Amino acid sequence: MVERHVGRNMVDLRTLLTLCAQAVAADDRRSANELIKQIRQHSSPMGDGMRRIAHYFIDGLEARLAGSGTQIYTALITKPTSAADVLKAHHLFLAACPFKKLSNFFSNKTIMNLAEDAARLHIIDFGILYGFQWPCLIRRLSSRPGGPPKLRITGIDLPQPGFRPAERVEETGRRLANYAETFKVPFEFHAIAQKWDTIQIEDLGIDRDEVLVVNCMYRLRNLLDETVIVESPRIKVLNLIRKMNPDVFILGIVNGAYSAPFFITRFREALFHFSTLFDMLETNVPREIPERMLIEREIFGWEAMNVIACEGAERIERPETYKQWQMRNTRAGLRQLPLNKEIMKIAKERVDTGYHKDFVIDEDNRWLLQGWKGRIVYALSTWVPAP
Repeated sequence: MVERHVGRNMVDLRTLLTLCAQAVAADDRRSANELIKQIRQHSSPMGDGMRRIAHYFIDGLEARLAGSGTQIYTALITKPTSAADVLKAHHLFLAACPFKKLSNFFSNKTIMNLAEDAARLHIIDFGILYGFQWPCLIRRLSSRPGGPPKLRITGIDLPQPGFRPAERVEETGRRLANYAETFKVPFEFHAIAQKWDTIQIEDLGIDRDEVLVVNCMYRLRNLLDETVIVESPRIKVLNLIRKMNPDVFILGIVNGAYSAPFFITRFREALFHFSTLFDMLETNVPREIPERMLIEREIFGWEAMNVIACEGAERIERPETYKQWQMRNTRAGLRQLPLNKEIMKIAKERVDTGYHKDFVIDEDNRWLLQGWKGRIVYALSTWVPAP
């Protein structure tokens, strides 16, 4: 009996959210407010996966209705979460699902294979954030036969609001420098905190004697596309990457279709996408763990708020599917490399032996796909400039 009731609740919340989105889109305030009230009674950041997602989605709808999406979203992203808290959430995410671990493995193994006997290695990381990916690579390089190469990392991220726009990237650089020192890897860090489409090739200090790697994990989705600006930042950044002529460009994308200009379509796709992630956490992580709430609030909650409540240049969550990226990259003069068989094999083994059976690892058109219960959430690939 209970089971049926829960099932009905789930269907109801999903339907109610969609109805509410339609009311908000039509500016039917009375219906929207009624539905918001109803959904609020059934949603909670501490409930099951569906109640949690309803909690964040209804925040977004309410902000959109009030026309205050941008202010709320800006307030959210400027409120500082300590790096320590983010690291805790990051560790939980690493333990709960293979997605981040596999991306790091995919990227680091690609770099290790390429830089096997390089004397100097330069990594340009778009969207470095806290640089959690690199300690593992630094450790690997330190035990390379014949000693480590001279490692340079150029960490690029968006400027933070306030007086010290580059503070977070510089802080990341200091942490990595300390780490490199511990492992005796010669290290240099260069921080760039500015809009990515304003970066010039001269800013990157490229030296042709170095093995050059461009890395971008899941952050190209934050660049505006042609629906906002004809000369889109996406095209500019891909052109810049081609011009750098890297030995490899490693790309990880969020496989989402929720950047449609039409709000209802976008809302439905976002509900689909985030339900997958919340369901994955619900299945793999106990409800009461604070780090789970941190991930849901600080990562997925923010993203959902941005997708639902913001428009135009303010809406920076604009993922595309891996097939769209494939076309986009090819048009920008990049050529996709075949997937490395060994990387694919290890990835499959790790997921089959260490994780829940509903995690999906697959391959399509030279992309390594990662998903949950048949929905592809992330995709990874490697590229070089086309001749």
